[in-house]
Amino acid sequence: MKSKKIDWSVLRRFNPYLLSFKKEIWAAIFLGIIAGGASVFITYQIGQAVDQMLGKKQVNFANLNHILLLFASVVLLTVFSQLFIQRLSNKIAYFAAGQLRKDAFTHLNKLPLSYYDQTPHGNIVSRFTNDMDNIAIAVAAVFNQVFSGVSIVLIAFVVMLRLSVVLTFVVLVATPIIFLVSWLVASQSQANFARQQEIVGEISGFVTEMVGNQKIVKAFQQEDVNQVKFETINQELNVRGQKAQFSSSLTNPMSRFVDHLAYLAVGFVGGLLVLNGSELVTIGIISSFTIYASQFTKPFIELSGITTQIQTAIAGLIRTFEILDQKIETPDAPDAITLTTVKGAVVFSHVDFSYTADQHLIHDFNFTANPGETIAIVGKTGAGKSTLVNLLMRFYEVDAGMITLDGHDIRQISRDSLRQSFGMVLQDTWLFDASLRENLTYGNPHATDAVIYEALQKTYMYDYVQRLPQKLDTFIGASGIKISDGQRQLLTIARTMISEPHLLILDEATSSVDTLTEQKIQAAFLAMMKGKTSFVIAHRLATIQAADKILVMDQGEIVEQGSHESLLAQKGYYAELYQAQFEQS
Repeated sequence: MKSKKIDWSVLRRFNPYLLSFKKEIWAAIFLGIIAGGASVFITYQIGQAVDQMLGKKQVNFANLNHILLLFASVVLLTVFSQLFIQRLSNKIAYFAAGQLRKDAFTHLNKLPLSYYDQTPHGNIVSRFTNDMDNIAIAVAAVFNQVFSGVSIVLIAFVVMLRLSVVLTFVVLVATPIIFLVSWLVASQSQANFARQQEIVGEISGFVTEMVGNQKIVKAFQQEDVNQVKFETINQELNVRGQKAQFSSSLTNPMSRFVDHLAYLAVGFVGGLLVLNGSELVTIGIISSFTIYASQFTKPFIELSGITTQIQTAIAGLIRTFEILDQKIETPDAPDAITLTTVKGAVVFSHVDFSYTADQHLIHDFNFTANPGETIAIVGKTGAGKSTLVNLLMRFYEVDAGMITLDGHDIRQISRDSLRQSFGMVLQDTWLFDASLRENLTYGNPHATDAVIYEALQKTYMYDYVQRLPQKLDTFIGASGIKISDGQRQLLTIARTMISEPHLLILDEATSSVDTLTEQKIQAAFLAMMKGKTSFVIAHRLATIQAADKILVMDQGEIVEQGSHESLLAQKGYYAELYQAQFEQS
């Protein structure tokens, strides 16, 4: 895969997050001036202290003691200034990164379902963890140095000019060379850092997928295959990481080498000036200049020392802003309808849809569901059954045609209002790490215990919950008790009952429960569906025999429709499915 070149414009996009802390920045600048000025003053005092040594056994101790006392006071001032700068820098860095993380997560909630279908979940998680942490660490490291560093450079430059123009010129020659070295190395290594962060996302996605589906991996004996895949990705990360780290690590030693040459040059030129009898340069001034040369270039060298962190953070910013650049779901129209009462009349009118332009799925689909009807949808895998649900919930928008609910085009209904009207029980159960109460009231936070227990009784989970030590307040998930797949599905059914929706979508809702329990739940389902338009997707035809209409789909089209008895009488596709499931058993 070709590596991406760095896009420095992300720094401009990140500026508003930093500038939201103007008070902290101004305070850090003020403290930086104090710390920088104090550091330069210390260096000046060192030179003054050296000049108090007039000769053998000739030391002006009165002045020297005064200088040393002043020296100690200024050192304390520098230490406390740097301490407060560090605290302010950390606050700016982590709060700015936190706000960026918040904005990214808010944007993530507005993205269409297609983004999640096309992007590995582990890759998304990596952007919120690794990338955001790298951004905060780099910003804190830069800000810890930049406030006092800039002050030191400016003040040291002015003081050096006052002491010696010639020696100042010697120090200045080294600075552009250090800049050039840093730029050359950064330009060569940034592509590796960008690719390194991409691979971190890939490996995070791979590990998340494999760990979450370890039962399947072991059942199909794919441990060795996954090990090879992991080692392949890990080896590429190793190679890219080594290249990035090695090239970036050259910056600091090369910059220090140039800086040390500047020391030698200051000593050499200063020595020549003293030997030639210059009255403007003393041994103390040369001593100060040797330190000034270090102070003047130190901020540049320290920045070069954190080049790795800076480049990693920039790569992280690019990946984070890639999320923010994704197009959100089309906003609701200003005059979007908010449903107050829902009867449940659903009409598909000449609907066309395809997930990709080159693979057409649904063409000229027409169907009407009257209020209160139970509509069963059957067909082979890939026939388009779940796609109808995705279109009905506006997870995807139709390419052509129209879907109406109670006569309203669903595109004219606000998404929140539309989706609140439906209760969904899916084949893939989802319960989060929290108490049973929080999971069950996810769609209806104000549900009373009486409503919750009624739903649990209907789903045959009441006795189980009553036996738990903390009943509804028992935690489930990674940090709580473990429950079976069948129990998870029963709880999701209860959750849907508690949400009291106007319409129902049951997508293989009993696939994880045994036949006996399924038969018992049918009564609960029938009670829940009474008077509500319901769409039931099922492979086990025993669960849909009582449906008002049964749609038999194939390749995105309705090939048969009618009641259970009428479809059996037709002796067509549905009759073949029914005979395959029951007559051979």
